This record gives sequence, C-alpha cells and structure tokens, in this order.
Amino acid sequence: MPAYSEHPITQASFQQIDQEIGPHRFTPAEYGVLRRVIHTTADFEFKQLIRFRGDPFAAAQVALSLQAQIVTDVSMVAAGVGTVLAKTWRSPIVVAVQRDLPCLPGETRSAHGMRQCAREYQQAIFAIGNAPTALLALCESIVAGDCQPALVIGAPVGFINVVESKQALAALAVPHILVAGRKGGSAVAAAILNALMIGAWQVSPAESVRGEA
Repeated sequence: MPAYSEHPITQASFQQIDQEIGPHRFTPAEYGVLRRVIHTTADFEFKQLIRFRGDPFAAAQVALSLQAQIVTDVSMVAAGVGTVLAKTWRSPIVVAVQRDLPCLPGETRSAHGMRQCAREYQQAIFAIGNAPTALLALCESIVAGDCQPALVIGAPVGFINVVESKQALAALAVPHILVAGRKGGSAVAAAILNALMIGAWQVSPAESVRGEA
C-alpha cells in the first residue's frame, strides 16, 4: 500500500493555515492534529482549545498497529474517518448509538450504547464528537474499571453537560485529546482521529495490512 497522500486542495489549505497560524508551542505531531481541525472548521480558535495528555500519538501508533477497535458515539464521526481508514489501517469500527439495546430510564441511547461498548471493547480507541452523555458514560466506565481505553478523543459540542464531560476526561490519566469549552463536533472528532491515523501511518505503515493489499 502506498504512503498516504493529501489532495492538492488540502495541501494548499494547509499551506494557508501555516501562513496564518502565528507563533505556537505545539510539537509537530500536535500541530498536525490542530491544523487538520482548523482545515475542517476554518476556526483558528481551536489553537487555544485543543489539549493533549498522556502521549496520545504513541498510544494511537500502538493501538492502530494492533488493529484495535475504534468506537465512535455517532455515525457522523464514523463516516468522517471512513476514507482515511480505508486507505490506511482498516481498523474495525462500531457506533455506540447504533447498538440495539434497551436504555435504562433517564439514560440517552448514546450513553447506554457507550457503556456497552466500553465493556465489550475495553482497550479500544474512543472518539466522541457529538454526545456529552456518551463521554460522561465512558469516563464513568473508566473510573469503575470497566475499560482501559488505548486513547480517548473528547470533542462533544453544545451547552448541556459538554464542559462537565470534558472536565471529567481531563481528570483521568488515560491518553487523550480533548477540545476545551463548548466547541467540538463530529467533524472535529473525525479530523483528530484522521490526523492520528495518517500520522501513525506515515511513521510506520502496518506490515500486516500492507500484505493484504
């Protein structure tokens, strides 16, 4: 399988972002994530909002090379990573809200589905870009010892429980990337995961995957 290549328009957009980003202290890997988020949103405020903890890049490299399960909260995140996933790691992916399970009283489908996924895929990569209740459920599962994720991407968007869910993630030692405050969204979570997958692929394409091509 050949090295991952960006579309010329994407390359031109990245160059424009490089010209406008201004001084920063991000590592090259961190900046690669930030730049893809800005490319997706056209919003430079993410420069102040994105947070990295626990070397998520090394965690992603190991998990992807092992074909770890990817769990997203909603289908839009899964759709947003489909093209990159098909060109690189081909990891299995599941959507929490699509789990056909009865919810507990007062619990959202995304939260209930995320609890089920946390128990079933204990060392998965979790990417949450829509539902803060899903991120809260995942954090509670981690604290309870039900799972030990390889990596968590926390970027739900909105007003209710959004900041609280991100604060819960920030308090955990699990490797993670989060977007502070109310901003985020499925496209942002997908952009972060795409950046991680591409970055890891460029460092060390999986020999097993390449052999299947």
